[in-house]
Amino acid sequence: MHLPPHAAAAAAVADRTLDAGERERAAGMRHETARERYVTSHVGLRTVLGGYLGADPADIEFTRETCGMPDCDKPHGRPAVAGDGTLAFSLSHAGDAALCAVSGGAPVGADIEERSPRRTGARLDGLIGQLHPGERAAIAALPDEELRERAFMSCWVRKEAYLKGIGTGLPGGLRTHYVGLAEELGAPVPDDVSTPPGWALADLPAPPGYHAAVAVRADAAPVVTFTGLRLG
Repeated sequence: MHLPPHAAAAAAVADRTLDAGERERAAGMRHETARERYVTSHVGLRTVLGGYLGADPADIEFTRETCGMPDCDKPHGRPAVAGDGTLAFSLSHAGDAALCAVSGGAPVGADIEERSPRRTGARLDGLIGQLHPGERAAIAALPDEELRERAFMSCWVRKEAYLKGIGTGLPGGLRTHYVGLAEELGAPVPDDVSTPPGWALADLPAPPGYHAAVAVRADAAPVVTFTGLRLG
């Protein structure tokens, strides 16, 4: 798949912009396209954060917060800027697109996913079966497979965004938390469930063939900005 000139340019400056861990991870990727997408999205993230912080993107140091799982105190939770508590951010990339969300310190998670023509039939049913019972029921009520696939994708990006926001990632439980579906789908909302208290979930405009969402702690009335990057 063709990548535009800015992707190659991002890869070319990686040695001076990315840190040692990012360079090592990029170097370990076997496929050039995946490597350039990774580099482009991470250079883009550093550029966005550098603009907010008034810092050289290459000087930004990342760290990890404590894991959000209740029985884990290891440092593999949300990524953060070391030594700075004024910003929180989340980066997601899939296919030719990337999404970066930045908040004024409130925990935030963002996710973007590419739709796949292979996500049909039994495979789609198996993926839907991983969700919260309320989400499964709402999707099952939709009249055709195309709508159910769209509903699954809308739910999945909301789910990943929320699990990133609480600092657990997918181990936090796909079935445990109800995040609902995009309202535009018209799926019924079960009476006995609600989205996580203290969190706001929103579906975001995405390029054709993609779904995107953000989750942010809403009890502090945060301001969140979004940056979309087309990688191809």
